[in-house]
Amino acid sequence: MDEPQTRTDARSPERLERWQNATEWPLLALAVGFLAAYAWPILDADLSEQWQDVCSAAAWVVWFAFTVDYAARLYLAPDRWAFVRANLLDLAVCLLPMLRPLRLVRLLSVVSILHRKLSVSARGNVVLYTATLTVIILLVASLAVLKAERDAPGANITTIGDASWWTLVTISTVGYGDHYPVTDTGRLIAICLFIVGIALLGVITGVLASWFVKTIEGEKRDAEDALTRVELRELRSLVVDLKAELDRTRAGNGRVDEGGNGQVTGRVTEPADRSD
Repeated sequence: MDEPQTRTDARSPERLERWQNATEWPLLALAVGFLAAYAWPILDADLSEQWQDVCSAAAWVVWFAFTVDYAARLYLAPDRWAFVRANLLDLAVCLLPMLRPLRLVRLLSVVSILHRKLSVSARGNVVLYTATLTVIILLVASLAVLKAERDAPGANITTIGDASWWTLVTISTVGYGDHYPVTDTGRLIAICLFIVGIALLGVITGVLASWFVKTIEGEKRDAEDALTRVELRELRSLVVDLKAELDRTRAGNGRVDEGGNGQVTGRVTEPADRSD
């Protein structure tokens, strides 16, 4: 009976959360190192072969660390099938290390790490998340398309400036057509950017719509509060007037006949009948 209990404890949500909290910043540092190791050989075309091997080895080390992290989280997850379904991208990155653009998508987990570290409003988190995600996608896509296109015959994306411009106009769905990919890898990156660009525009539109709705609701609520305060002041003034009128009425009713026992009868004495 002790062994099943031990397995259950090992796969508890608390242990999974502790592992994620402990590995957030190390994974962030490794992700930045991964991006640097990927970008250096692309940006420096004259980089020596020795340093290229160092960058390649560093990228493999980081990939191995991410794979270990995924395996540990899978082991600690209470429902492993649910964890796999919720982290299909991580699984693909771990199983397909040869697809470099796909491997770089693993850097998007940095946004989630930063998201959990921030203590701002929900809308602020969405804005920061979207902005950080956009910057990472622009940087990664620019590097990936430059590597795929630079040495291809008939290529017109040959510098990091061309790659950055093409990535920006593609993700914004503008597409001037002055630069375009000629390789299959470059076209695959373009397809991904089309999809991501539409998704980002949807997120930005939703954030702006939410901001406008909350602003209008806030102004409406302020107006209603101001109207309520005015109505309360009027009601308070009316109550004071009614109380004063009631006091005057009671004072008038106090002029009554007093009986032999000295008690107030509560009636106003009627005048005598003059006909007698």
